[in-house]
Amino acid sequence: MAQTARVFEATVQKAVRLPYLLALPQGGGEDARRRWPLILFLHGAGERGNDLDLVRKHGIPKVMEQCPELPFVALSPQCPVNSTWMTEIDAVLALLDEVVARYAVDTDRLYLTGLSMGGYGTWYLATLYPDRFAAIAPVCGGGDWIFGFPERVRVLKRLPIWAFHGAKDPVVPLRESEALVKTLQDCRGNVRSTVYPDAGHDSWTETYDNEELYAWFLSHSRRGSG
Repeated sequence: MAQTARVFEATVQKAVRLPYLLALPQGGGEDARRRWPLILFLHGAGERGNDLDLVRKHGIPKVMEQCPELPFVALSPQCPVNSTWMTEIDAVLALLDEVVARYAVDTDRLYLTGLSMGGYGTWYLATLYPDRFAAIAPVCGGGDWIFGFPERVRVLKRLPIWAFHGAKDPVVPLRESEALVKTLQDCRGNVRSTVYPDAGHDSWTETYDNEELYAWFLSHSRRGSG
């Protein structure tokens, strides 16, 4: 029997669920005219599940508890067990849209960062929506060839990017970040890279403890610098 070529079309609705941590800046809401920058943080594989205390251990959630004076809305969702951020993109975006609509968020100053699995998620999400974020900071991440990396990052040519990695990382080798950074450099992308010569997989502690990162975020807006 001969095969015939056909096309199937349908509208599919999807239910999503993500636990998350939300930090609001001190004084947030006091001035109805003020809009606040937002950092979306994607955690690593070890923090997946339904226990938000795991998410508090590293990265932006840890920093926000230690330094509540940082002038950001901080949004930190938790990825389900046995899933990845690449699978949860629809849920992450729906959550981001909900927070932006509910709180006084400056949509021209949305920043994206994540570590390890979240570093991969940061690169991937940014390439899906290269005009959504004002700047991104992937930490010890990379991009899977099955999704078209490293060439895929060329769509981020105009996006400010600061990538971080440990030179001695035994989990996600440094070459994973290097391949993406080099691809962007080759197309004259707006990218910078910090490699910690003595760091292993934990390149996030030094990164997120660095005040310069937050100043760098704030120096970027989709409307231009400042």
